[in-house]
Amino acid sequence: MTPRHRAMLEEMGIKLFWWPKEQAGEVRAVVAEAPAAAPVEEPIQAPAEHGPAPVRVARPPASPAPTAPARTPTAPTHGATVLADAPRHLYGGEAMAKGGWLVVADMPPELDGRHGEPFASDAGRLLDNMLRALQLHGGAAPVHLMRTHRGVASGQQGSPRPLGDVFAESAEALAPGLVLAMGPLAAQSLLQSGDPLGKLRGRALPVAMLPGFDVPVVASYHPAYLLRNPADKARAWADLCLAAEEFSRGAH
Repeated sequence: MTPRHRAMLEEMGIKLFWWPKEQAGEVRAVVAEAPAAAPVEEPIQAPAEHGPAPVRVARPPASPAPTAPARTPTAPTHGATVLADAPRHLYGGEAMAKGGWLVVADMPPELDGRHGEPFASDAGRLLDNMLRALQLHGGAAPVHLMRTHRGVASGQQGSPRPLGDVFAESAEALAPGLVLAMGPLAAQSLLQSGDPLGKLRGRALPVAMLPGFDVPVVASYHPAYLLRNPADKARAWADLCLAAEEFSRGAH
């Protein structure tokens, strides 16, 4: 056993009594030759703990860009597309008698472009029944019918003309005590309003189309609409009763 090996064993606590002692110088030389102790390694520090993972919050979808508010539809312009026939005498008194009812109703022309008889269709017969229910056929007050529609005036004799012109002439000639507007085209044109018919009915309003014409207008549903929506007949009857009250109030 070399002195180096023996020195290593003694360093580990193993005594070799059977081995002869060497000179002190030898031992010191062997110890000197022993390898230096391994450097103590610094403890490796664990990386700093990270905080809790950030919670992802779902963002609400981006709001759509605000759009411009919808424009309220304007009333039909005077004489642009709303046309009317000359008023026709229906009931009571003379054909040009004054002070009665003027019914302005939406009645589109027939397929050939001409207007048929006002009471030829189911809608016309319903209108006749409604006016008769008010006892207007008895002759106590004259009743005239003016029919409105959209289209192009032909310019021929007796052809439809702008509603504003026809109504102004009729108001002067007939001097009606009440105007009953039946249908959205007639009501919006006379009242110069873009509101739907449902907001215009149920009350008496002035004729905005003809300023200074101090006669109430009562708007109501068109008979053709009532045939498709019979549930609104009760509202139409309420409008007719209101019109009768307004006419009676004006007559006195």
